[in-house]
Amino acid sequence: MKYYIIAGEASGDLHGANLMAALLKTDKDATFRFWGGDLMSEYGGAPVKHYKDMAFMGFIKVILNIRQIYKNIKHCKADITQYNPDIIILIDYAGFNLQIAEFAHKNYKVHYYIAPKIWAWKTSRVKKIKKYVHRIYSILPFEPEFYKKYGYNVDYVGNPINDAIAKRPDANQTFDEFTTKHKLNDKPIIALLSGSRKQEIKLMLPVMIEVSKFYPGYQFIIAGAPGIDTELYNSIIGEINIPIIYNQTYQILSQSKAALVTSGTATLETALLNVPQVVCYYTNIGDTLYKIGRKYIMKIEWLSLVNLILNKEAVKELIQHTFKKEYLIKELNLLLNDESYRELMLNNYDELRNRVDTPGTSEITANLIYKALTE
Repeated sequence: MKYYIIAGEASGDLHGANLMAALLKTDKDATFRFWGGDLMSEYGGAPVKHYKDMAFMGFIKVILNIRQIYKNIKHCKADITQYNPDIIILIDYAGFNLQIAEFAHKNYKVHYYIAPKIWAWKTSRVKKIKKYVHRIYSILPFEPEFYKKYGYNVDYVGNPINDAIAKRPDANQTFDEFTTKHKLNDKPIIALLSGSRKQEIKLMLPVMIEVSKFYPGYQFIIAGAPGIDTELYNSIIGEINIPIIYNQTYQILSQSKAALVTSGTATLETALLNVPQVVCYYTNIGDTLYKIGRKYIMKIEWLSLVNLILNKEAVKELIQHTFKKEYLIKELNLLLNDESYRELMLNNYDELRNRVDTPGTSEITANLIYKALTE
């Protein structure tokens, strides 16, 4: 079978690669054409377009790059027509992928793996999904019930982060082995996950760096995001000695006492690796516009996936006006020094694992896709 897969971000590249590996086991004749990154390239050659050239975050960035975005969409449509796949698999990246679904649904099977988070905002998109997407493979346990309210049945396949963590290299690495390998000292580690996009990093990392100055007994380590140049990190770090380690996020977290984490998939990864965390987020739209958006546009009480899945405040969220140095220090002190506070969070993580611990998500999804193609 011929598979056309579209992933527009680093997390989509990871999960797309694992899905491609699973499809190759299920379908020995599988061939791929895709938009993604280096991980997917291991199974399908060079991408049509690399995700780092597609990720435009925020209203201003989108407006400034609107011509390039439309050019990418036009190119994708033409490329699909030329390749003539048996199926198109969309991975998250809603703004782009839903336009491709609208174009393709009459002539191709369109399946969505890691559905767009329309339960958070833009709920009206459910109409487009019902009309243009033939099948959804959900990775969050509350999504099937959400779609059911709109008369649309989806397949819950578990969360692929479980598979990615289980397959991580150096899973049994000790603290001494890790610090020796990366030429670190023997102080306890606090991980900084400042996001996967340039705009996020520019907004989040400076405050995280300020916090590091108050903890001389710890070493802070930045988990470098794929596709982000070291120069950007160094321009923010300045003269402070904070190492940047790429392609080792799970390994860094596994050795960390705590973590400051930008809201997104990383919050769930951090929790499943059992690391106490502070969830952080800030936008440059201003506090007033943000408050209006939270009240009238966003449909959710929390931003982090941990809290959304558990439907309670299991981890502290410092968002917008509370994303300040003093609040971060207060919360980090609790995580590092208050055993009962840490224990409560870790107990919540146990509950989280019970909700999402479905191994073999990539294989389950690949089997469902192949079955739908061959029925």
